[in-house]
Amino acid sequence: MMSSLAACTQSPTGRSQVLLFSENDMQRLGEESFSQLKEQETISADQRLNRYVQCVTNQLVAEVPGGGQWEVVLFDSKQVNAFALPGGKVGVYTGLFKVANTQDQLAAVIGHEIAHVLSRHSNERVSRTQLTNIGLSAADAALGQSGIRQPAMAALGLGVQVGYLLPYGREQEAEADRLGLQLMAKAGFDPEQAITLWRNMAAQSNGQPPQLLSTHPSHGTRIQGLSSLMSEASNFYRQARGQGKQPACGR
Repeated sequence: MMSSLAACTQSPTGRSQVLLFSENDMQRLGEESFSQLKEQETISADQRLNRYVQCVTNQLVAEVPGGGQWEVVLFDSKQVNAFALPGGKVGVYTGLFKVANTQDQLAAVIGHEIAHVLSRHSNERVSRTQLTNIGLSAADAALGQSGIRQPAMAALGLGVQVGYLLPYGREQEAEADRLGLQLMAKAGFDPEQAITLWRNMAAQSNGQPPQLLSTHPSHGTRIQGLSSLMSEASNFYRQARGQGKQPACGR
């Protein structure tokens, strides 16, 4: 019975995944959730900042095969965060500019979030949630039931409270770090700025909880992991620069 519902596949880095839902299911859920967020939250009217965020996103998406045009919305909020959803949706909170001081640092964040989508982490998380909460036999009908939409939205990482985002697991975060770093480097953004970004994050956070109490890696662990990937990313960066890719998304 399990084989008829669960698709056992691999992530872009070769990690095993069990995915219960189709790409169309996830795209629909992402679009519905994004529409709900736009109704709940305040959208920034700052045209300059909107163009800036859209420019950075466009440069990154250009490196995604069949990437197309992603919808980007800048939310007026103090929250230091961003997210991406299936269906080509990106949300950025203005509070992120407190730590993302350059286009390269912003690209590090958005590239990381796009990498979550490309790695089908939302599908993976929704699948795990459904397997845990309602059982495999009901998973194929879960997204079509109005009563399950809120739990499914939470599984995407979008909390019920406005502006509250739920974290991915550590293995998913590490995977998105690697793929996001590659993506920004291929687009011509300096991957070294990803480390600077997380140092800014560490300076901004007050009393981050111990790593064992959080699904997110600690700032120090994340910086160490990014540093170990820098040689690979730097090669992509040099190639991109040699191809004339020099993003100029002025803030």
